[in-house]
Amino acid sequence: MQSKSRILVSLLLAALIGVSFLAPVAHTQTAERKPLFVGAWPYQLPPQGHFNTFITGALTWYIYHIMIQEPMALYFWANDSYYPWLATSWQLTPDQKYFVVHLRKGVTWHNGDKFTAKDVACTFWILYLLNGPVWSMGFIKNVEIVDDYTVKFEVGKPSPIMYRYILREPIRPYSTYHKYCDLAKQFHDQGVSRKSDQFKKAVAEFRNFRPKEYIGTGVLMWVGEITEAEVWLKKYPNHWRNTLKFNWVKLINGETPQVTPHVLAKEVDYATHGFPPATEKQFIAEGIRIIRAPIYSGPCLYFNEKIWPLNDVRFRQAIAYAINRTENGYVSLLQSGKPLKYMSGMPDELAEIWLTKDTLSKLNRYEYNPQKAAQLLEEIGLKKGSDGYWHYPNGSIVQFELSFPAEYADWSAAGENLAEQLNKFGIKITPRAITFTQHPKEVWAGRFQLAIRHWGSSTNPHPYFHYRAVFIYWNTGPNGPGISFPLVQNTKCCGKVNITELLVKSAEGFDTAKQKEYVNKLALIYNELLPGIQLWHRYGNNPALDGVRVTGWPPDSDPIYKNSIYGDNFVVYMLMTGYALRPTPQNMPTTQQPSKPSQPSQPSKPSTPSQPSQPSKPAQPAQPNYGLYIGAIIVIIIVAAAAWYLAKRGKQQ
Repeated sequence: MQSKSRILVSLLLAALIGVSFLAPVAHTQTAERKPLFVGAWPYQLPPQGHFNTFITGALTWYIYHIMIQEPMALYFWANDSYYPWLATSWQLTPDQKYFVVHLRKGVTWHNGDKFTAKDVACTFWILYLLNGPVWSMGFIKNVEIVDDYTVKFEVGKPSPIMYRYILREPIRPYSTYHKYCDLAKQFHDQGVSRKSDQFKKAVAEFRNFRPKEYIGTGVLMWVGEITEAEVWLKKYPNHWRNTLKFNWVKLINGETPQVTPHVLAKEVDYATHGFPPATEKQFIAEGIRIIRAPIYSGPCLYFNEKIWPLNDVRFRQAIAYAINRTENGYVSLLQSGKPLKYMSGMPDELAEIWLTKDTLSKLNRYEYNPQKAAQLLEEIGLKKGSDGYWHYPNGSIVQFELSFPAEYADWSAAGENLAEQLNKFGIKITPRAITFTQHPKEVWAGRFQLAIRHWGSSTNPHPYFHYRAVFIYWNTGPNGPGISFPLVQNTKCCGKVNITELLVKSAEGFDTAKQKEYVNKLALIYNELLPGIQLWHRYGNNPALDGVRVTGWPPDSDPIYKNSIYGDNFVVYMLMTGYALRPTPQNMPTTQQPSKPSQPSQPSKPSTPSQPSQPSKPAQPAQPNYGLYIGAIIVIIIVAAAAWYLAKRGKQQ
């Protein structure tokens, strides 16, 4: 019996020796997770989350999408320039009938396929099938493949907006979507109506299409590691530029309540979630930096213009004077709720680019002035009573309901503060929070008196989209009566105007100087008529953790922070281009040392793009770990020997 025990002990020791061969494997896997960048974005697990990245619910992770499926160019808001990415150059033909894009050679998809013009054309044929804006707004009429690395877009409606819709669209692989893009091209060439059963059936089928693989040309690749808590994305070793300084990117799943504790625990390097003031103060107390970059949008007070006196411009102007917008922004979002200098319908950053000095000087800034507000209300026949409230000529109190989306913490705070201010001024306001999914429907249907919805555009820099938000999106249209603001008006600034025509002309052609004429008129009209009151400009209050895993964050003055947080996120651009951000020494594998940071200059003009340098050698895939195989073989042999020995002993006994 003692002999048997000695043999078993010996076998166990031998097994432990075999397992020791496996120990370096665990160490290697840990090392491979460095350097690591940690972000956050909400998502749904499969099958709700899926890989058809054209359709709602796809696992794109929004701002991080272009790190997987790249666009042909990146856009920098600070100098209004496009930076070549999957494209190397582009130009309009002299007759302006075609927009020709030249593609980068040597780019591969994550599955090893070559990237070609076929992939670009396929992407835009899918957008044709879905009637995407680049087609529905008439910017292009056709897509042609000239050769493997040249694509020609037939221009429908000349406009600089076309550039963005083409150059910033993430490119998807033909190998994944070929069935549908070929069918869409066939429909286009044969003139098949969108209203036909054939077309509708194809669209419905595509919306239910669920690709089995998720590939791109991007710096990050999908590796199938996803849980309800987090998803892991790995650096693509054969990327054409190879400037990503992190081998892994992990995204924490969740909205603000779920992500906040991870930020406080310093487990997240960067997040875009809208954090309430109290939370922001906690971040600052923990030494976490707050980056305040513009969103180019914010909350706006809208009026139902079917109701008197809401449809009287003097009443709307009075409300603008009666609101302390600095206070409203601060209580809502601290320093990230910034009042606008100009009530132009655009963010100040764009107003100072598009508007002339003469126009800017004419804009009424509607600075807080309760006396001026009272004067305007008296002009329209209202009187303030001894009870402190304003009264109609018939003696009843002037009172309205103000609605806002309940779940938007900053807008809810703005609504509550606005109600408090106006009540103090003498207009009785009842605040009403409505769930965020229902609130826009109430506004579109005209079932409101006063409401807070957005102004501006966080995803497109052209003024057209900023004026469209107020004059079209929340106004009379396919979604309902909306705010019911008439688009033909008599104005003091500009005489009788057709706002729809001015809006269309503000985006027509490639002559920016001509467009500015219409943009300046729209600004003056907006400022005078106030279809909505821009309460404040929402800046991000993005936590950026320095010194744990990531360092090198640029100073607040860096022009990269002019990029819209949701349209062309600056952190995503820094990661993709290798600009500024780098791993800390403790975030590097033990066998590597962090390289010195490089500070590439910002691109200047889209017409003379600089070519990013190519990596000298593509990163090589990791070699197989033979220790794993040796250790596994030893353990298997030992276990088999032990089983044989014990069985033999049993028979002998």
